[in-house]
Amino acid sequence: MGCDGGTIPRRDELVRVKQKPEQKDKDAEREFRWLHCALTQQRLQEPIAMCTMGRLYSKQSVIERLLEKLEMPETSAHVRSLKDIKTLQLTPNPAFTDEDKSEGLLDTRHAPYICKLIGLEMSGKFRFVALWTCGCVMSERALKQIKGSMASVCPLCQVPYSVEDVIVLNGNDEDLELMKVKCEMRAAKRKSAKKDKKDAKKTEACVKSETTDAAASTSSKTDKPSTSNGNANKLKIVANPKRLGAVNAMQDPELKRLKTDFSVAKDPKASDVYKSLFTSHKTDKEQERAHWITYNPFYN
Repeated sequence: MGCDGGTIPRRDELVRVKQKPEQKDKDAEREFRWLHCALTQQRLQEPIAMCTMGRLYSKQSVIERLLEKLEMPETSAHVRSLKDIKTLQLTPNPAFTDEDKSEGLLDTRHAPYICKLIGLEMSGKFRFVALWTCGCVMSERALKQIKGSMASVCPLCQVPYSVEDVIVLNGNDEDLELMKVKCEMRAAKRKSAKKDKKDAKKTEACVKSETTDAAASTSSKTDKPSTSNGNANKLKIVANPKRLGAVNAMQDPELKRLKTDFSVAKDPKASDVYKSLFTSHKTDKEQERAHWITYNPFYN
């Protein structure tokens, strides 16, 4: 009947124990997330995009789903338009070949993309981040190393970014909660920017209206015709006081002396003694010998 010959049965052979649930292969799950679209579960096709939660998508699949207005899966329910995704700027891995596209774990094969700064492969072993402003992808380690020297500027394309623009790709549950908070921060920032833009436009319009009103009032004042005693087309000529002053100054006797036709003999204010000093005096004209300046004793 069995159990003869000195065999001793074990407990697990006699008692049926409840089997443990089958555990997921973490490596296979990690590979699937980094190589397949989160929407269609098919292999990623370029161009590759990310959502606000950091999940990877084939952009063409997202566009087709939005155009057909099909219901999104629960993990992608937050994707409602193309504004909710960002095209990624990925760096191809030069070591990636056609043989690496075959089935197998990424531990034994090369990843299709790498970090452009330090060369780490984007296989899921290392944490990778992307910037929402420009879509550049790099490893989190490289961003932390460069952040001290180039704060708030993308090290690949030099586009400025803020803290809420850093998206962790395929993060854990804690990262997903953080990405939700960052998404709300970006939305609040966009609303405030739109409000400031509207206020600036309103103030600019008010200033323009005020300037146009002022210009219209001044033009209406200047366009009024000036009438006096029924003569509307006649304008009064006002003498220039500066010009009158110049005419009076020319009649000054001191200025008359500066003219070339002026003679001291004709000056009524000069004395007879003062006039005799000049050749224009009558005594000089009536003398018989030469003038004292041109006097020569040999000839006189």
